[in-house]
Amino acid sequence: MTDPDPAAVAPRPTRTLVANLAGLAGWMLAALATGAIGAVASVNAGAFYQSLDRPGWAPPGWLFGPVWTVLYVLMGLAAWLVWQRAGWRGARPALTLFLVQLVFNAMWSWFFFVWQLGAVAFFEVLLLLGLIIATVVAFWRVHRLAAALLMPYLAWVAFASALTWAVWRGNPGVL
Repeated sequence: MTDPDPAAVAPRPTRTLVANLAGLAGWMLAALATGAIGAVASVNAGAFYQSLDRPGWAPPGWLFGPVWTVLYVLMGLAAWLVWQRAGWRGARPALTLFLVQLVFNAMWSWFFFVWQLGAVAFFEVLLLLGLIIATVVAFWRVHRLAAALLMPYLAWVAFASALTWAVWRGNPGVL
């Protein structure tokens, strides 16, 4: 006999529809605010990105905004599902990991585009990747759909890690 999913046996917090919608708005706001902080750092990113030597597999600059918008919405929804299932008290480690990785997510754009610190941006994105993996594992223990919603984000940041490496190494003296 297998052990039941701990989240399935944990009591779910009871909330009103208004409280659930407020929670959804709050988690979406946290995720989208992270994107906004990164966007502030990326104001001049288009021209800078175009000026860099990039590998042939690098996506066009216009693709990043739409992809990140979708990812931030999925991230907010994932966090809300975890919060809805277990509440802050029941999912504190998972939700704390989520919030910590948001900070690292927002900082990458500053390291790369504003301060042009290629090495720091590369090692920071590797740390972000580790935090996302830890968040996926923690979310999986509470709500499997929430963990699945983070998989596109994990894949994109893995790709971004390789791209950061390639661009940093291909632009000595700039990054």
